[in-house]
Amino acid sequence: MILRVDRVNRSFGAVHALRDVSFEVAAGTMVALVGRSGSGKTTLLNVIGGLDRPDSGTVVVDGTEVTALDEDGLSLLRREKVSYVFQTFGLIPVLSAAENVGAPLRLARTPAAERERRVALLLDLVGLAEHARQRPGELSGGQQQRVAIARALAASPRLLIADEPTGQLDAETGRSVMALLRGVVESEGVTALVSTHDPVMMALADRVIRIGDGRIDDQPC
Repeated sequence: MILRVDRVNRSFGAVHALRDVSFEVAAGTMVALVGRSGSGKTTLLNVIGGLDRPDSGTVVVDGTEVTALDEDGLSLLRREKVSYVFQTFGLIPVLSAAENVGAPLRLARTPAAERERRVALLLDLVGLAEHARQRPGELSGGQQQRVAIARALAASPRLLIADEPTGQLDAETGRSVMALLRGVVESEGVTALVSTHDPVMMALADRVIRIGDGRIDDQPC
């Protein structure tokens, strides 16, 4: 198992965002996390990725107990094992597509030749090899999200967390991005945990986990 969540609870004042949540995810799979707005999806993803801490319970990613890490350990986890794709793309406006994709590799002090090779490979993987020198403002929303996916894959993470990655895209572009995510799970061997409302994403997933009122309601395979 690449991910194990065991009896996780998280509250914000009187609001119980997560209630005794437990599940496991097998390596090399795409899992859709499904639930209405306010169901606890984003809170759960944040806890798994170390962006938030639970009140109780444990999260283990690729053998590392996330919930036991200090801030330095969490930074290392997000640099080496866990990457994110958000609705808002999160690209650096003044950098080109290639520079955005290569940013995590610069932080990891990857040698220039290896970094350039990896960036070129990833931009080709997401269908943007010809747009390497363009800045985010010169790209469409779908293209920006593809750059964000390439950037998330740059350091070869074990777990890719995507929080409503098609939320700001039109239906056709969203389907294209979802198909791309399905493809990178297979080509890169990464595990993807994707929160979504979209039936197309659910159909592409290996497994659907449903969450409601902070509880796991259903775990069909």
